[in-house]
Order: sequence, then structure tokens, then C-alpha cells
Amino acid sequence: MTTNLKDLTKVELRNLDKVFYPKIMITKGQVVEYYIRMAPRILPLIADRPLVLTRYPDGVEGVTMSFFEKNAPEGTPNWVKTKAIYSPTSKRDVNYIVCNDLDTLIWLANLAALEIHMPFSKIDALDTPDLLFFDVDPEPPATLSDAAEAALLLKDRLLDLGLTPFVKTSGKKGLHVVIPIEPGHTFEKTRAFVHQVGIELAKESDMVVSEFKDTKKPGKVFADYLQNSPLRTMVIPYSLRPTPDATVSAPLEWSEVKKGINPSDYTISSVVNRTSNPWKNIFGKRCKLEI
Repeated sequence: MTTNLKDLTKVELRNLDKVFYPKIMITKGQVVEYYIRMAPRILPLIADRPLVLTRYPDGVEGVTMSFFEKNAPEGTPNWVKTKAIYSPTSKRDVNYIVCNDLDTLIWLANLAALEIHMPFSKIDALDTPDLLFFDVDPEPPATLSDAAEAALLLKDRLLDLGLTPFVKTSGKKGLHVVIPIEPGHTFEKTRAFVHQVGIELAKESDMVVSEFKDTKKPGKVFADYLQNSPLRTMVIPYSLRPTPDATVSAPLEWSEVKKGINPSDYTISSVVNRTSNPWKNIFGKRCKLEI
């Protein structure tokens, strides 16, 4: 598809032969192609959310390395949707990019935005989350297998609470567990709820810790609740990660969460061939959170 990419979009694609992942010789054109192929799954999940980018203009091993970007860059086309959100820290409006269409997603890939991050609320209700988020994060020598064990315990606890959890790899060492909810609570309340679930999980398993101060204890798995805050983010489902093997934050079936799971099982080359779509219609399965 790479040679015909420019026929698919109004984006002015450039430097498609530039190598972004040197170990496996993945080019910018192949990154653009990947996001085109995954767009039908990505776009429904990120629609109407202000996005944050991590850009790698010289690839994952380039001299420039990466930079974090919230504000739409100079030269952003007028057809790219943005949302101005006031930043108390910067004391100015930040123009976040909103990606609701294929051309915008291609444009992000053309910016070398290998990683794309999304918050847990939408632009029309920034202070009202519609997702709960658990970052199941293992500290070496704990591995992704240990994170899987903790995530399965978490799944059972959430099901007992009448919630419907979804899971994905982080694309690095951990797992992300997400629950779609009916909006109506503040982030303060949802964060406290996620924290309490982590506390209960830590009582059930000596491997799990629920407090930030314990995160660097070797061999522990942190049930991280802290991202459940306004405009804090997670890497989007199907986002690439800046790893040598071009791993992906891949949505999983719960049956795939087991001992022996490895981030390298889910890469730019393998994820496009997955027939299952575990997060299909996730927002049609919202839960009523009683807190």
C-alpha cells in the first residue's frame, strides 16, 4: 500500500522512506499505513477527545528522540478539529487536537506522532469521566505475566461489582484495565473508587500494592489509580510504542491474559492481522457506577 498512500488522503505526506524503527526497518510510510489499516478500530474509541502526542521526528533511536505535544503545532491545517482548553499552569488556552476522521489520523502519523494519548472524558464534558482506568504496572523482577495474574484478580473483583472491564497491553511492561461508565461522577469520586478497589486487591494478593510509595518495591504490581484525573491520559488503543520491536498497546480478549503473555506478541506487524476486535462497541456497554 505504501506507494499509493498519497492517493488516499489530502495530507501532504513527506519522507515516507525514513526509517522510524531501525531494528526491524519499519519506515514512516509503514507507520502511516498501519494507522490507516487500524483506523476503523481506533477512530470510534478516540472520537471527541482532546489528544496528546509524543512525536519522534527521527524515529525511536533518532538524535532528536521525542517530544511531548499538547498544543496543535504551527501549520495545522484548518480542516483539523481542535479544542481550546484553558491551562491554569500555562495561563493560556491550549489548542488540543481532536481526531474524528481518517485524514486527521493520517496527519498525526505524518507528524511522526508514534504515540497518541487520550483522556478519560470528552470535549463536551471534560470534568465528567466516562471511563475508569487501572494501570496494572509490574516492577521488575515482576513481569507482564505477574501483571496478568493481578489483572485477572482485578477482573473478578470488578465483575462482582457489576462492572464490565476491558483490557489491553500497555505496549511496554504492563496492562491497562478500562471500564466504560455512564457519565455523572467527578474525577475525584472515580479516582477514589479506583483507589479503593486497588486497596481491596492488595489485601487479596501480597504481590499487589495500591499506594504510590510502594511502586518501586521489587517484584510488586502497582494497581495505579492516579491517572483518573482531568486531562490525565492513557495511550490510545492500538497506538504504537517507541520500542525496538514497534510494540502496540493492543486490546485483548480476557482469555489472552495469562502466564507467558509478552509485549512482543503484539507489534505493528502482528496486530493488523488480528481478526478479533475485543473493544468493539465498548461504549455501548457502559456501566452505572454506584458510588
